[in-house]
Amino acid sequence: MTGPAVEAAGGVRVDDDGSVAVVSFGTGERLNALRSGQWDELGEAATALAGRSTLRAVVFRGRGGVFSSGSDLREWDGASSAEVDRSFWRLEAALRAIEDLPMPTLAVIEGVAAGGGCQLALACDVQLADATAHLGMPISRLGILVPASFATRMSLRIGPSRTKDLLYGGRMLSAEEAQRIGLVTTVAHEGALDDELEGLLARWRPLSPASLRAAKAAVDRGLDPLVAPVRREPPRPAADPQEFPGRLAAFLRRRKA
Repeated sequence: MTGPAVEAAGGVRVDDDGSVAVVSFGTGERLNALRSGQWDELGEAATALAGRSTLRAVVFRGRGGVFSSGSDLREWDGASSAEVDRSFWRLEAALRAIEDLPMPTLAVIEGVAAGGGCQLALACDVQLADATAHLGMPISRLGILVPASFATRMSLRIGPSRTKDLLYGGRMLSAEEAQRIGLVTTVAHEGALDDELEGLLARWRPLSPASLRAAKAAVDRGLDPLVAPVRREPPRPAADPQEFPGRLAAFLRRRKA
């Protein structure tokens, strides 16, 4: 059954043709930095799609030729530590809803996937990146305290040593380097991202939805001993209360200038 396109107040839109659902998000402005309400909408969209038994895949794609630079830092300017913690939890809840989708998920990465945006890409099963895209986790410079869930998503892809290197230095990777170390699955030739996407989906559409779900569940069961303990951890402080406000204010001033 094909569902009508649905767009939430924060701009998260779902187009569902009965075989593949495309979740598009952001406005293309400010590198698709997402506010807490938009993270909520992403999680709600994923939860609504979980029961769609005919879907072979769910695609996540940012609008305006950019994936996402993560959370909109303006939301935290002047916020209390408790408010910042709640914002991080809403982001994490959205990522877990995406990870819990029973069908294959695909992130289409253009422009940048940084911070929470990088985590959003890693919450998907497969990452298809444009040749000009960049990915990374430049969050330590702000005094953000990296949660175990963030580190685990990266470690499962690229190993603990490379994860520590990227988290310590905050370096952004080119799509080519990200593919080489396993952070993304496929890099499309420049200008051929849409063709690569359609080719991949064309290979998935004829397949059995039940078989695709079973394959995903089988892989996830093998990883569960590593993931489950992290998910059971109670939420921890998201940012250093002494350093974060000043570092955030300096970052926002530089960006405004």
